[in-house]
Amino acid sequence: MTTPHRRTIPLRPGLDLEVREAGTGSSPVLVLHGGPGPSSIAPLIDHLASDHRVVAPTHPGWGATLRPDDLDSVPALAAAYLDLLGHLGLNDVTVIGTSFGGWVATQTVLDDREGRISQLVLMDAIGPVIPGQQITVPAGPPAPAPQGGPPAQAMTAMRAYAGPAMADTGILPRLSTVTCPVLVIWGADDAVVTPDFGRAYAAAFPHARFELIPGAGHLPIREKPETVFTHLDSFLTHRARATGH
Repeated sequence: MTTPHRRTIPLRPGLDLEVREAGTGSSPVLVLHGGPGPSSIAPLIDHLASDHRVVAPTHPGWGATLRPDDLDSVPALAAAYLDLLGHLGLNDVTVIGTSFGGWVATQTVLDDREGRISQLVLMDAIGPVIPGQQITVPAGPPAPAPQGGPPAQAMTAMRAYAGPAMADTGILPRLSTVTCPVLVIWGADDAVVTPDFGRAYAAAFPHARFELIPGAGHLPIREKPETVFTHLDSFLTHRARATGH
């Protein structure tokens, strides 16, 4: 079990990012959590740290972190994470996002003007408006992160970023411009965003692979971690062989 190193990175005046880092591999991975908070991606960080340098920020507004007033949209949050990659000097980055974090990951790839990101992994991600599909937001608030903080705060932060529709009508048409390889992993029993939503999401990318996880819902990384890791490792290993890393 890897214990991630926690530190606070002053990204710009008024914005301090709380970041967990683990591993020392040459292939950096940026992991972006969803509504349930940083604890929900702990198994992913632990698994990846054996071969990769993992960077996992806490979205400002989750747990005990503060969200500046000007950090009020997914593009603004994505811009902060591109600044983070620049601050850390990271290139050839794999970005992995779960649920809401998948939306942020997609936006980060779309706005990556410096070509720092080389591949994208989405797990039960939200973001685009898919015709005939809707997002069913759970009635209860996300579970609190281990460091405390009221769960309602996380829901408030997510709505500040995502807006009332919890989607962006402009994203789907832009996905055709994404040139990097994409892996889309989806829980077969996801009641928040259905597998049909996931298939349509994946189909909008030019180079995407869709993998269904039987017996998993909206958080397959918690429910069927070994199955998720099998698909994820295959994707990452194939990429490493192709690039000679």
